[in-house]
Amino acid sequence: MTPPRNRRPGGPQGAPRGTGPKKPPRPGRRPQPDRGTTGRSRKGQPDLAPEPPRLPTIDVHDPEGTRLQKVLAAAGVGSRRACELLIAEGRVEVDGQVVTELGVRVDPLRQTVHVDGERIQLDESRVYLAFNKPAGVVTTMSDELGRLNIGDYVAGRPERLFHVGRLDADTEGLLILTNDGDLAHRLQHPAHGVLKTYIAEIPGPVPKDLGKTLRAGVELDDGPVQVDSFRIVDSKPGKAIVEVILHEGRKHIVRRLLEHVGHPVISLVRTQVGPITLGSTKSGRWRPLSQREISDLYKAAGL
Repeated sequence: MTPPRNRRPGGPQGAPRGTGPKKPPRPGRRPQPDRGTTGRSRKGQPDLAPEPPRLPTIDVHDPEGTRLQKVLAAAGVGSRRACELLIAEGRVEVDGQVVTELGVRVDPLRQTVHVDGERIQLDESRVYLAFNKPAGVVTTMSDELGRLNIGDYVAGRPERLFHVGRLDADTEGLLILTNDGDLAHRLQHPAHGVLKTYIAEIPGPVPKDLGKTLRAGVELDDGPVQVDSFRIVDSKPGKAIVEVILHEGRKHIVRRLLEHVGHPVISLVRTQVGPITLGSTKSGRWRPLSQREISDLYKAAGL
């Protein structure tokens, strides 16, 4: 007796198609993933996959403000035409919103502008100086005892400046002076880990494993401390020049650290704070930071 047409041999009679046992996948053939409700498997079937959330568009235009390209040019980003190209290419953000229209106006005192991810300082009243503090100068803007202080070197400036961090009187080198309180606070806060580089002259010879010891950390009276980097710059009979990099900001930290390991400081200079270097700035002189240096400082401070 021949089996009926359109009925699978070996299957139970009357059973609907597709309800029998599934065949195992062929060897070497990848199993097809289950689409679920994330795609359309049949014509007319609705796609139930959730759409990605759309970020709200922020209107950054200030009708009473200044044209964005003019503000950027005044900040030293480039010529007016170059700034227009930056905007048209989508490389400029205002308050986190990409701006591509040339007619947008902004308030430079209220709004935040980034170019290629770098913050641009638009407030012309803000001042950022790199000062090379001489030895013997106290790190204050005024001194009741009449000692030579930082304020004596910037007495002719109209702004009310303050220093970022401190250097003891016997230590010379880089101090950042500014009237930008938010930036100064962040640069000093240990959470941001802004590195500071020092060059110290110490008694020699220096043992080869001193750097390993300092990087591992030593215990001082007010808690443990460890350097981020240590290297010997130069050595001569009885003395050595070493570079110490750390993010600590405790009082006399470099002097106390080196004295603790048996190499008290003879002379000490701070040469770098974050991305800012002392460079060729002479002792007792200051220089204004460039727009790029200011942007790098903001980046180091997480702004």
